[in-house]
Amino acid sequence: MDMDRVAEKGLVLLGCGKMGSAMLSGWLNEGLSPASVWVIDPAPSDWLQATGVHVNIDLPPAPAVVLIAVKPQMMEEALPQILGMESAGTVFVSIAAGTTLSAFAAVLGADRPIIRAMPNTPAAVGQGITALVGNQKASEMDLDLAEALLRAVGQVVRLADEDQMDAVTGLSGSGPAYVFHLIEAMAAAGETQGLPPDLALHLARATVAGAGALAETAGESPAQLRVNVTSPNGTTQAGLEVLMDETRGLAPLIQDTVAAATSRSKALRDG
Repeated sequence: MDMDRVAEKGLVLLGCGKMGSAMLSGWLNEGLSPASVWVIDPAPSDWLQATGVHVNIDLPPAPAVVLIAVKPQMMEEALPQILGMESAGTVFVSIAAGTTLSAFAAVLGADRPIIRAMPNTPAAVGQGITALVGNQKASEMDLDLAEALLRAVGQVVRLADEDQMDAVTGLSGSGPAYVFHLIEAMAAAGETQGLPPDLALHLARATVAGAGALAETAGESPAQLRVNVTSPNGTTQAGLEVLMDETRGLAPLIQDTVAAATSRSKALRDG
């Protein structure tokens, strides 16, 4: 992280719910001084107030970054609190789903560097992935700073075009919920086959977490990892013959799932 720039000019966090708290925790753990952070939140938690950051007091006139972490439905009420900042050097970064770069520019000013980002909920444990894209006023240095800040809660990728954000929302933004439901379904299937509920859930949760970690760290593709664990005519092959059925298997179901979420993201964006 460009700690010098942020430490010198300050960072404003607008909204400190679960995602904002996860990012703030990551920044502080990386060495950012609480004295360099200003937080605006209508209901600050005990944890937030104990961090030593500035909470709900006058903001610095020209912070390095303003990170907008409020829910989209609260945007109209929240944004006026940061409109007094006149510095051309301030980078505005939003993690609010569905609010476009042009919508922010209409409120903040077309000359402001604005970056839109989509993190996902595993950011709460430092295992998120965030996609970001900037407007034409956002320089490479601005994008680097945003990426460094967002790496505090996981990986970061850059998009070629803002239009890709809807697909990102449908895949990785909503994706954790799909995986959580997979765990539920696997646990329920284990119960059906005679396992106690607690044991079935434990096995399902650990299996998904372990397989995800292996897929993340192994040098082989997911397809090859699947082949590696599938013995001819064995138990895994028997299960995969159901799961990989071309018409009623997992692949067409996931295609429909991600398409539905992407479509809803577009609808919400367009109002």
